[in-house]
Amino acid sequence: MSEETAGAASTSPFHDLDAYVALPRLSGLALSLDGARLVTGVSTLNPKRTKYVTALWEVDPTGERPARRLTRSAKGESGARFTPDGSLLFVSARPDPDAEEPDDEEAPAALWSLPAGGGEAEVVATRPGGVEGVVVARGSGAVVLASKTLPSSDSAEDDEQRRKERKDHKVAAILQESYPVRWWDHDLGPDSRRLLIGASTSDRSTDPDGSLELRDLTGHVGHAVHDEAEWDVTPDGVVVVTAWTVPEPGGSERETLMVIDASSGERRVLADDGDYEFTHPRVSPDGASVACIRVLRTSPDSPGDSQLVVLPIGGGALSEVAPDWDRWPTSFVWTPDSAALIVTADDGGRAPLFRVDVATGAVTALSVDHGSYSDPQVSPDGAYVYALRAAVDAPPAPVRLEAAAPGQQPAFLPAPGAAPALPGRLTQVTTTATDGTPLRGWLALPEGADEASPAPLLLWIHGGPLGSWNSWSWRWNPWLAVAQGYAVLLPDPALSTGYGLDFIRRGWGRWGEAPYRDTMAVTDAAVARPDIDGSRTAAMGGSFGGYMANWVAGHTDRFRGIVTHASLWALDQFGPTTDAYFYWRREMTPEMSTAYSPHRFVREIRTPMLVIHGDRDYRVPIGEALRLWAELTEHDGGEGIPHKFLYFPDENHWILTPQHAKVWYETVFAFLATTVHDQPWQVPDILR
Repeated sequence: MSEETAGAASTSPFHDLDAYVALPRLSGLALSLDGARLVTGVSTLNPKRTKYVTALWEVDPTGERPARRLTRSAKGESGARFTPDGSLLFVSARPDPDAEEPDDEEAPAALWSLPAGGGEAEVVATRPGGVEGVVVARGSGAVVLASKTLPSSDSAEDDEQRRKERKDHKVAAILQESYPVRWWDHDLGPDSRRLLIGASTSDRSTDPDGSLELRDLTGHVGHAVHDEAEWDVTPDGVVVVTAWTVPEPGGSERETLMVIDASSGERRVLADDGDYEFTHPRVSPDGASVACIRVLRTSPDSPGDSQLVVLPIGGGALSEVAPDWDRWPTSFVWTPDSAALIVTADDGGRAPLFRVDVATGAVTALSVDHGSYSDPQVSPDGAYVYALRAAVDAPPAPVRLEAAAPGQQPAFLPAPGAAPALPGRLTQVTTTATDGTPLRGWLALPEGADEASPAPLLLWIHGGPLGSWNSWSWRWNPWLAVAQGYAVLLPDPALSTGYGLDFIRRGWGRWGEAPYRDTMAVTDAAVARPDIDGSRTAAMGGSFGGYMANWVAGHTDRFRGIVTHASLWALDQFGPTTDAYFYWRREMTPEMSTAYSPHRFVREIRTPMLVIHGDRDYRVPIGEALRLWAELTEHDGGEGIPHKFLYFPDENHWILTPQHAKVWYETVFAFLATTVHDQPWQVPDILR
C-alpha cells in the first residue's frame, strides 16, 4: 500500500445524487498565442436539471486572478480556439441575434467569435450541417473546420435546400453504399464530413455581412474524414494535414495521413502503410514536420503497438520518436522550438506528463504525482506547460508545470468551483499474478473502515479492454459507492495500459484467462485486508468490464451480486452486429470468440445479476443485453428470478443525461442493498 490520501468530510456531494449531478465539470483547454489567456469549458445543469450546458471560462495562467465566465447561453459553447489577434473562436448552436428568421430549436452549430478586447460574441460562419473541429493557423489565422454535407450538394445553399426537402417530406431513410453504417451512438449518413477553410476571421471585409467565407477543400469523399478524424494546418495556412480513412477489402478500412493544398485542394498521401494506422497529426511550429501516432494493427496473436513518429511535411522518410519507450501516447503537443513533444501516456495507474526530445528520443517525466493529465498547452516562450490534471480522487482542474523540469508537483490555478470533499480515502492494493507478474489496483475506502468495522467490497472492472483506472470518472464514480459505505476496488489486470506491451500480451485474445485470474488475485489481496469484509462482496463492470462481469458470473459464486452494464455476452452474435465488425474480425479468430464467450456458461450462474443497457449503444448493441436477459430467465425458471434488467431506450454506451445517471446509481445501490446487505428489494421511486 502506498500513496494514501485522506478524505475530507463526513458529508459531501457524494452522499446526495442531486448534489452530485450538479457539480461543475471541466473539460478542454485552450491557450492564447501570447500565453496570457487560458480558457476551459465548464458544464453545469440547465434550469430543468435535464442536461448539461457548457460555458467557457477564463483561467489566469499566472495563478493570481480568479477564474471568470466568458460565455452564457442555453445552448452552450465548445471547441475554444484563439486567433492570432487574440479573438476567441467557439462553436455554439445559440441563436444569432442578427438573424432574420425566428429561432430554430434544431439550428445547427455555428462558428462564433468573441473579440479580444471584450464586447459581444458574433457569428462568423454557418453551414446547414453545422461546424466542428475548428483549427486555426498560428501565423495567418486561417480557419479549418469540418461540416456534415449531403453527398450531392455543391454549395451551402444547395445543401440547405436538400435538407429542407428531406425534412418537409419526413424522409429519414439512409441508403448505405459502404461499411460501417453506424458509429458508437449515431448513424453514418446520409451526410458526411467535408473539410472547409476560411481566411482569418479578423479580415472578413470581403463579405457584405461580415461573415467568413468557407471554401470546400475536399468535396464529397464519403467516410474519408471520419467522425473521429483530426487535422491540423501549417502556421501560414497553406497546407492542411488530416487523418484520412481509406477502404479495404471485406468492408475494412485503415487510417492514413493526407496533405491538402489549401489553395487548390490538391491532395497527396503523406503516410500510408497496410500494417499501420496513422492518427492525431500535429504540425510543428516551424511548419516543417508532422508528428502523429502510428499504430501497429492488431491480429489474433498481437495487440499491436503505438508510438510517436515524425514525418517531413514535404514528404520523405519517417522517423520514430523514442522507439524504445514502452508506453502508448494518448495526446501530445509540440514545444515552440519544434524540438520536443509534451506527451500524455498511461503509466502504472497514473497518466503523467512527459517531455520527449524529438532528436534523441530522451523521455523525461515532468509530473510525479498520481494524477492523470490531459489537454497539454505550452506557453509561447516554452517555459510552462498548462494542462488539466485529474486523478481517481480528484476531478479535472487546471494546473501549471515547468516545461523542462523533471519530477514536479503541479501548481494548481484558480478554477471555476472548488473540488468536492471526498467521503473517504484512496490507497493501493498490490499482489502478484500466478505467473509472477506484479499487479496493482486503487482502493477507495469509506471513512471509519477498519478492523473493528470492515467495509463491504465492490469490485469495479474497467472497460476497454485497453485502459486503466487512473483518472476521475463522472460516469463510474467510486466515491458515490464509498459514500454508501462500500470499499471500491479498481484493479488493472492483464490488457490494462501503462504497464508495457508484455502486460497487454498476457491477456490478448484470451480474455477469460489472465485478465480474469489477475482480477481475482487483486480481489483476494483486497479481501485479505482487515478493513475489508470478505463475506460481503459484489462485482461490477461496463463494456469490456461488463464482459468480465458476465465471465465472473459464470466462473465463480464468490460475489453476492453482479452488475453488468453495456456488456458483451455472446461473442458470435456481437461481432457482426457491432459498429466496427472489421476490427473485431482482425482481433479474434472464430475459435477465440467461441472459447471466451460468456454465454456458454449461463447454466453455471448462481449469482443475482443486474443487467443495464442503452438501446442506442451501437458499439455493444442492445441484442447482447436482450439475449443475456432471455437466457438468464430461461435458466432460472422465468418466475421469481433474482435478476433485474434496467433498460434505457434513448441512452447509448454511456448513460449521459443527469436524471438517467441518478436512476442508474439509485438502481445499482438498491440492487446492492438487496444482494450484499440482504435488505428487501425496493424499486427507486422514479421507476415505480
